Amino acid sequence: MSENSKKNDSAGLMEKIVSLCKRRGFVYPSSEIYSGFAGVYDYGPMGVELENNLKAHWWKWMVHKRQDIVGLDSSIFMNPQIWEASGHTKGFFDPMVECKECNARIRADKMLEDIGVKADEKMPEEKLNGLFQENEQKIKCPKCGKRNFTKVKKFNLLVKSNLGDFTDSNMAPSYLRGETCQGIYVNFKNVVDSQHVKVPFGIAQIGKAFRNEISPRQFLFRGREFEQMEMQYFTRPEEEMSEYEKLKEYRWKAILSLGFDESNLRWKKHDNLVFYAKEAYDVEYNFPWGFDEMEGIHARGNYDLTQHSKGSGKDLSYHDSETNEKFIPHIVESSGGVGRLFFAIMCDAYKEDELGGETRVYLKLKPSLAPVKAAVFPLLKNKPELVSKAKEVFDMLNEEIQPMVFDDNGNIGKRYRRQDEIGTPYCITVDFDSLEKNDVTVRDRDTGKQERVSIADIGARIKGAISL
Repeated sequence: MSENSKKNDSAGLMEKIVSLCKRRGFVYPSSEIYSGFAGVYDYGPMGVELENNLKAHWWKWMVHKRQDIVGLDSSIFMNPQIWEASGHTKGFFDPMVECKECNARIRADKMLEDIGVKADEKMPEEKLNGLFQENEQKIKCPKCGKRNFTKVKKFNLLVKSNLGDFTDSNMAPSYLRGETCQGIYVNFKNVVDSQHVKVPFGIAQIGKAFRNEISPRQFLFRGREFEQMEMQYFTRPEEEMSEYEKLKEYRWKAILSLGFDESNLRWKKHDNLVFYAKEAYDVEYNFPWGFDEMEGIHARGNYDLTQHSKGSGKDLSYHDSETNEKFIPHIVESSGGVGRLFFAIMCDAYKEDELGGETRVYLKLKPSLAPVKAAVFPLLKNKPELVSKAKEVFDMLNEEIQPMVFDDNGNIGKRYRRQDEIGTPYCITVDFDSLEKNDVTVRDRDTGKQERVSIADIGARIKGAISL
């Protein structure tokens, strides 16, 4: 297959997934009736269910299955000094160029990557500027198509807020948090004192973060408002790298348990590390445009607690009561975005095949992740006895299996197709035989095969298949 054909196939898959997400209520463009708002999306009725299932899976693996990790939900607004101590006010930048013709602002490193030039946002400004100028004649503005740009300059990604007394011009600005992990670091001492945890231990958190992205793109992959799932694991200095390897292995196992095709996943080592990091790897997924970061595993040293100890004037060292040692713990981190994981799952689950002589689209989601676990249909909506029996079956199952749907809209084939497109693993149909034999037809989403099952046995069968 030619490169152009591959690009067209990738663009086609992207378009199909974005269309499905809106058509079936997974993801909507934010503020759409007001022409939208770039880099921000709303999760619809199906999307919020899948999103919550992904977060529940992560929380189960990172907190409930682990006796050495506790949870946290820190605030979005924090003292501005936190962002100074962490280095975000001076070092949280992306390289930006501006089109002199239409004033569009674009990430310089991404524009270079689009024409096959290797670039990285961590490169010195001078080096990126040189690369950009060398290749400027190959680069077109994505908005107006012209080739007339400013020099590369660094753009701070922190989102400023006027929270507090904003009439005071001398007051330091506050920010919407740029990442969730800072809330973990500044609560380190609180967790140690209140939970009596012992190093090594971790603190996990799922929460919103905000970045003033120059050019949000690729659907949910890069946005201005997103949700992070992060776990910071505090270790003894000499055990940092051994715990890092354990975390890599654990997260790979957890990600595979979501049902991914393993051939669409790979490890990618960071070429350019921040100065305090010892090692960093990304778990990359094969998105429509190619392999790209889905989750990062990082060995961060003791930089974070050291910085906040200096910035706050509070001692954030750990005292080992058994050995009487005192030290600043080192940190290994797992960090991933809910939106990126959601998008990767949608890409991986999206399937097209032929069933009953017709082309169909379905989401081959792991049953535990499906936004709807089962749908109950009466074969015909104009037969009161079938509708009544179907509602009886629905009410019985809905006591122990959620969420479910009752659907009598349209012919049975259309109902199957609707459920296939949202990934519902089982469709249960009440027909005339059900009235006599007290059984139903259960249809499997992936194969389309149907079998008769006693109504008394359906609940146990479905519950076993949908457990996390």
